[in-house]
This record gives sequence, structure tokens and C-alpha cells, in this order.
Amino acid sequence: METILVLEDGAIFKGKSFGAVGEKYGEVVFNTSMTGYQEVLTDPSYKGQIVTMTYPLIGNYGVNREDVESRKPFVEGFVVRERSKITSNWRAEKSLDDYLKENGILGIEGIDTRALTLHIREKGAMKAVLSTEDFNLESLLKKVKSSLGLVGRDLVREVTSREKFVWSAPNPKYKVVVLDCGVKYNILRELIKNDCKVIVVPAETSLEEILEIGPDGVLLSNGPGDPAPLDYIVKTTQGLIGKVPIFGICLGHQILGLAFGGKTYKLKFGHHGGNHPVKDLRTGKIYITVQNHGFCVDIDSLPKKEIELTHLNLNDQTLEGLRHKKLPIFSVQFHPEAGPGPHDAQEIFKEFIRTMHNAQKKRY
Repeated sequence: METILVLEDGAIFKGKSFGAVGEKYGEVVFNTSMTGYQEVLTDPSYKGQIVTMTYPLIGNYGVNREDVESRKPFVEGFVVRERSKITSNWRAEKSLDDYLKENGILGIEGIDTRALTLHIREKGAMKAVLSTEDFNLESLLKKVKSSLGLVGRDLVREVTSREKFVWSAPNPKYKVVVLDCGVKYNILRELIKNDCKVIVVPAETSLEEILEIGPDGVLLSNGPGDPAPLDYIVKTTQGLIGKVPIFGICLGHQILGLAFGGKTYKLKFGHHGGNHPVKDLRTGKIYITVQNHGFCVDIDSLPKKEIELTHLNLNDQTLEGLRHKKLPIFSVQFHPEAGPGPHDAQEIFKEFIRTMHNAQKKRY
């Protein structure tokens, strides 16, 4: 079936349909990862976005139940150069095509993803529509321009868990509350590997409810979209400051920046993929990191008397990490739970564990 992708600026890409049929809107972005398409599809941080994979062949190893990062796929649409017609892997349970159909996700293949990626790099990420129903350019442009973008929109409420749930290590030493803004399961897996009992709570959980649990630490999770409208989470975070160790990842990092009085802004085309170099300013070590965000904390807006900058993106010099100079609070913009090859960024979780251990010793 013929499918069309129309961008807000009038750019048109025609291809063939796979997955579900219909019409979907979202901000079109590109991801540079060579593998991990199932993790991309199920990352709640992609809510509101149509994802283009730059690697040309996608779907060759199929889909399984173990590699999901959340309860379901959250992307609005999926764009590839070529969808593998063969699924070949001993862990595969179904094809990519079947998985998208089951979950109502539109896919398009056969377009020049290099041209689309270069267009986004030059013009910036923008609203788009993916359709198997309407092929009238005037109609599609009118609809895409009136569709919702990401700026000023609270997407966290659409992906957060509705009720509290618990994952736990066999003999936990630490109790961690995860404020679920769209948490990836691998973050929970890493905490469990580090002897934690993890209590995941909805994003709207109050400060009082969190403190009532008696956590040794609080993790502010990743999540989709613009951090600016998340004033209720920022307020909760401000109430936690000085009461418990806090660790922020991705959107959680941006929320911490706002809680300390900083500002955020939208990047031109965001950071999405598994090959982003980040420098630890304290040690000089370079991490090759996984990233997925379209907004960033403004370095110049942070109070330098309180906040130390810890990590920097070597591609564009944007902020990738911060730490409070006195309190046990720190965050990173990248994803330490995801390894594009090297696993050295997982040391960040050890740092959180040490922070909670030191706080326990002071308390007792």
C-alpha cells in the first residue's frame, strides 16, 4: 500500500506501508543507532514523535518479549529505508511488521532516509504526518500545521504508570522511589542489579506520598517532550531537595535543572542514537553514550554557586550532567542504562548507590 510522509515545510516522501494503516501526526526525528529498533519503539520518550532510522535495513532480527523498554510501543510512526522481509534470530517471536500492526503503529519503507535525515539536520525537527488514507498535499499540510507539536505540551501524563508498582532485588539493601515520567525498564533492571527495591510511582505522586515510603533515594526518570510545562514535577522535586539523595536521567536531568532555577530550550534536531560522545569534566574520561532528547538545560541559566557542571556533549557543547556542590544530588542527560557497545556509563548507577550508602551512614 502506498504511504506518504509530509513535513510541515512541505517536504514530501512517498513509500510503501508496513505495520498499521491510517494517519498519524508527530515531530519527525532521526535515530542513528544500528540496532535496538525494538528498544526505540518501546521507549516512552518517543511519545509524540515519528522516528526515522538512519541505518538502512531494519527488522532483520524480529521482535521478542524480553527487549521491551515499557508496556507498549509509544512512537507515533516508524520510517525506514528497507524493512527486512526475513526475520532470523533464535530469540525472535514475531516480525517487526506484525508487531507494528498489533500495536497500531504506522510504518513507511522505501524512502531515502539519508535525504530525510539531512533535511532534518538542515531545517530542524518539525511536525509531520504519515498517511495511508489522504494523499492530497494541500489537505495534509493544513492538517499537519494544525496538529499538536511538542513545545508547551505535557506528554508525561500520557506515558506515566497509572498505579504504583514494585520491582525488587532478592535481598535489597536500598529502597529507591522512581518518579515515572516514562521510565525505561532497563533503568529498573540496573537498580535491581545494584541491590535495590524499586518502587515506581506515577508522575503526579505528591511529595508527602513519596516521603511516606521512606526511600533511601529518588530517581527522576526519562520521559517525552518539553520539560517546561511539568511544573507539578518540578515542585515535587524542589520539596525533595535536602531530604533525600536524588538522581536524574534525561528528562529527570532537565527537571532538576528547572528545580534549581535553570531554564531549558529546544534543540534544533535533538540527540537520538547510540554514538554521542560525552566528556566527564571531572576525570577527562569520554563516554560513547545513548541519547534520546529534544530539549536541553541552558548552561548559563544555572546557579554556579550551587551547581557543578559534570558532563559536556562533545558534538555541540551542550550540558550532559550536573551535581549539587553540597547536597547528594546529581543527574545526566544521556542514558547510562543503555550501552551502544561500551558499558562504562553504567558506573553512573554505582555512583547513585554510593550516594545512598553514604546518606544511610550519616542517618544511622
